[in-house]
Amino acid sequence: MDIASRPSEPVADPQLAGAAPPPLAPPVIRREDYQPPAWLVPEIALDFTLGVDATRVVSRLTVRRNPHGDGAALRLNGDNIAPLGVKVDGVAVNDWRLDGADLLIDLAGDAHAVEVETAVNPAANSQLMGLYASNGMLCTQCEAEGFRRITFFPDRPDVLSTYRVRMAGDKAAFPILLSNGNCVAQGDDADGTHWAEWHDPWPKPCYLFALVAGDLVANHDSFTTMSGRKVDLNIWVRPGDEARTHHAMASLKAAMRWDEETFGREYDLDLFNIVAVSDFNMGAMENKGLNVFNTRYVLADPETATDADYDAVEGVIGHEYFHNWSGNRVTCRDWFQLSLKEGFTVLRDQLFSADMGSEAVKRIEDVRVLRSAQFPEDSGPLAHPIRPDSYQEISNFYTATVYNKGAEVIRMMRTMAGPERFRQGTDLYFARHDGEAATCEDFVKAIEDGSGLDLGRFRLWYGQAGTPQVKVALTHAGTTATLALSQAVPVTPGQPEKQPMPIPLRVALFDRESGRHGGERLIVLDKASDSFTFDGFSAPPVLSINRGFSAPVSIEADRSNADLVFLAAHDDDPFARYEAMQSLVVRHLVAAVGGGLSPDDRAAGRAAIGEAFAAFLADGALDDLMRGELMILPSETYLAEQLLVADPGAIHAEREALKAWLGHALQAALIALHDRASAVPYSRDAAARGARKLKTQALIYLAAGAPEEAARRAIAQYRAADNMTDRQGALMVLCGLAVPEREEALADFHARYHGNALVIDKWFSLQAGSLHPQVLDHVQALAGHPDFTMHNPNRVRALYMAFAVNPKGFHVADGEGYRIIGDLIRRLDPINPQTAARFVPPLGRWRRIEPGRSAMMRAELERIAAAPSLSRDVLEQVTKSLG
Repeated sequence: MDIASRPSEPVADPQLAGAAPPPLAPPVIRREDYQPPAWLVPEIALDFTLGVDATRVVSRLTVRRNPHGDGAALRLNGDNIAPLGVKVDGVAVNDWRLDGADLLIDLAGDAHAVEVETAVNPAANSQLMGLYASNGMLCTQCEAEGFRRITFFPDRPDVLSTYRVRMAGDKAAFPILLSNGNCVAQGDDADGTHWAEWHDPWPKPCYLFALVAGDLVANHDSFTTMSGRKVDLNIWVRPGDEARTHHAMASLKAAMRWDEETFGREYDLDLFNIVAVSDFNMGAMENKGLNVFNTRYVLADPETATDADYDAVEGVIGHEYFHNWSGNRVTCRDWFQLSLKEGFTVLRDQLFSADMGSEAVKRIEDVRVLRSAQFPEDSGPLAHPIRPDSYQEISNFYTATVYNKGAEVIRMMRTMAGPERFRQGTDLYFARHDGEAATCEDFVKAIEDGSGLDLGRFRLWYGQAGTPQVKVALTHAGTTATLALSQAVPVTPGQPEKQPMPIPLRVALFDRESGRHGGERLIVLDKASDSFTFDGFSAPPVLSINRGFSAPVSIEADRSNADLVFLAAHDDDPFARYEAMQSLVVRHLVAAVGGGLSPDDRAAGRAAIGEAFAAFLADGALDDLMRGELMILPSETYLAEQLLVADPGAIHAEREALKAWLGHALQAALIALHDRASAVPYSRDAAARGARKLKTQALIYLAAGAPEEAARRAIAQYRAADNMTDRQGALMVLCGLAVPEREEALADFHARYHGNALVIDKWFSLQAGSLHPQVLDHVQALAGHPDFTMHNPNRVRALYMAFAVNPKGFHVADGEGYRIIGDLIRRLDPINPQTAARFVPPLGRWRRIEPGRSAMMRAELERIAAAPSLSRDVLEQVTKSLG
């Protein structure tokens, strides 16, 4: 099939069609304006009469006036719903009113029973927030503000309620009926319908409510907790997918055991359900006792899932399970505290995955994500602290800053306290705030009290945006080495002045002759500048700093190429070894992009990099998983972050030139590596996984330096593959080459996996993210492919996000890549604004790009801003990006 011949769907330009002026910006919500709720809802009972096109909802609220509230009317939030009837204490009333989308009821006294009836159309809910239909199945997504699309309720995380839920519907259409907590009753009716009643005894905010109804089958298992209670476990999927849930189940049981052993947290219900949903905006959702997952983080087998997919399933299963305590039992007071649950839980899932696999590789992977996603966020127009001060649309703050930097900030506390004292702090946090809606300050105070640390200045990490820049200078005199450090936090929107923050840095000084150091030391830079001395060095030592990436900062150290080659070969801290290799490459490429390299300097820089590469390729003591990490070059996004103004075309050209030089210079070693790795049979153990990683990395370099050899090996690997890791790796390399084998492999892959949505997503992504000269044509053609749809977030991300993060295509010189993403945002916003908004940040980095491309990126943002009826999600992102 010649996909390039299929044109993409034309998109009308509202500027040419007399578009209405852009909508007014939504109101700004400020953290400082927080007020406790006027009314509390200790109990809620929900009654659903289910239907794909029409579902009736009756909610019965037990409301109690909050003595700490402002005494106002009962405000029940709504969104796109209308009350069909309202009762107070069993009597129908008509003196309610609507304030925008919210229902207001004036109530005398301190306690009442309020009943509200609503109706929703799940099939029409393309936003996938609230109650919606997914291929005939009904499911919910309520975080952050989706519950108000189901029924009227105080939709805020500091209103905690116990839930009773009754569902009734056609048994043939909805044979399985699930909600939070435990199933307490169920039965059949004579008219072909059936019902189920669920009770969750633990108070929770409405964002944790969940309901699923559909034709599902389960992988059943059980887990015995540390106190001896048996918990029934179910992973619910569509019929035919159950064989691909075994890894997810093993991951769940491993997470439950790990959380008991590492954090002392025991599961608290008799039942734990996971449901896999194909239409889902997020990765997964931690609803109490009923986790709803995107299918990509549940289904895995060797034929359809890569090693990275297996790791992602394990990590996300763990993340959502760990939320049972860090998010559910203790939730956040308001959405400004989002990192309280997400940053802490990301750290917990990182530690879990490190214990389940390679701690060294996991740490490198985590830092790579931080640098590729969060560092650009910190340096752009959307920069914000991990605890923001304001927002217009809360969905826009589910960011790498809140999640990943939030995890790094809590990791720093753990580094300073040590694992045992940190555990004392988390035990205190859970004990103090169980059943409460807490704040970030509550968490820091518990760690402070439990560990004995003074975290007074450390709280600045919660309020200041930006990546701290740390300058490093090491001098030597006599037998003493002196380390001089200084820090600066860059200006970010709304924060022109910053204070120095405590920065914990793990440091070691290596003796050049022995290749060893005398011990690691933790130092804390807590002022603008400081110096630290180290004795016992008769000769200048080699500095290893920020070992294990102990702080999320950018290090500027004046280390020679020889020092970096030394560290890449000898450092005993795996991250520091990786970092030395990265620094060597970054220094060379930044100088090359800036035009500051003479032919001799270029040759010397490449020779140093080649020497380091050759050393770790031949290092027999190095495991292949780590060897594969050392082979990965810094991303073009990270390289752009090292420059005040980046030229994406020049960065791409220089990075590819270095890759080609290495592929040519090390061709024999790479071929030998590929041959050795290809002889390792498939298994899930570390050695086999490392071999598979090496195969792909070897092909990547050969494709740049010896493309004919790479094409020959890639198609052979593709044809011989007995697992998705090898098959996808080979296809990825072929996608970037203009060779006949490319079309052969693409056609075979599509035919082989036709009907498997997750694998077809890979087929789209590999082409959109490729280095092929015609990648733009391919993306436009794929948009018109019969398998493409704008209504499935996974499919949209598979095609367009893969393209948006592909510098070769996105930053093409004529601006066509920007127009493709701009057109997508305007088409997608009316369908799914939350997903559409995720595509704005790549365009929002225009200030850091060279003038020609910068002007085109800004113009595309202005074209989006001029579109009529933009959602709050997209409007906030675009306005801030232009502001």
